[in-house]
Amino acid sequence: MISIDFSFKTALITGASQGIGAETARTFHRAGSKVLVNHPGLPGTTADAELLAAELNSARPGSAAAIACDVSQPSSVQAMMALIKAEHDGIDFLINNAAIIRDRTIARMSLDEWDAVMRVNLDGVFHCSKFALEIMRDGGAIVSFGSIAAIQGFFGQANYAAAKAGVQAMMRVLSRECARRNIRANAIAPGVIDTAMAATIPENVRQEMMKNIPLARFGDPSEVANVVLFLCSPLASYITGQTIEINGGWRG
Repeated sequence: MISIDFSFKTALITGASQGIGAETARTFHRAGSKVLVNHPGLPGTTADAELLAAELNSARPGSAAAIACDVSQPSSVQAMMALIKAEHDGIDFLINNAAIIRDRTIARMSLDEWDAVMRVNLDGVFHCSKFALEIMRDGGAIVSFGSIAAIQGFFGQANYAAAKAGVQAMMRVLSRECARRNIRANAIAPGVIDTAMAATIPENVRQEMMKNIPLARFGDPSEVANVVLFLCSPLASYITGQTIEINGGWRG
């Protein structure tokens, strides 16, 4: 039997209070990992993250914690990593999931809308990766969320697509820089995943999207979380510097 056992491992998952991040937290927890649920500290995300941590701790006491941190702020990320080092003795896995969207055409996009997405979606990955390496044990893994948007270039997503393309490129560089410590760095590029965010897509747009997907459905958050789990596991010990597409076959 092939199994993934992350007992005695610790995973930090950014933006994990809901959606794919929360499902990834549950998946790593089922594999035996301690899970640190990062959230930006807003009222809604704080409540969601604390509920998720309580859910995981009810299944295995002391196995989860919610940690507030705005990943766009380097000082906040440094403080988070110092806290994790002091209270959890470091991490084995970093999952860079935190992201926001501010969709608008380039002609109409404000500078603040461009900057906000870059600060969270790209700068945040840099901050977390940089400072996590100070507390990450050798032999660990980093998985960062790119997107199908970086490949397809969707209308109105110049900021989001550019940030996600940057994340994918950053992981290729990081895979080289971390190889001496046997820390692997990969990106994933999910397609349209059936989350609360996807539920806001108008039905006519959903139908047009579906025409591009050979599997004729949107993905489930668990299907993304399972790939993240695999990439952190010994089963993926020779995979680094890659972007794994999870999109049901979407090729545009």
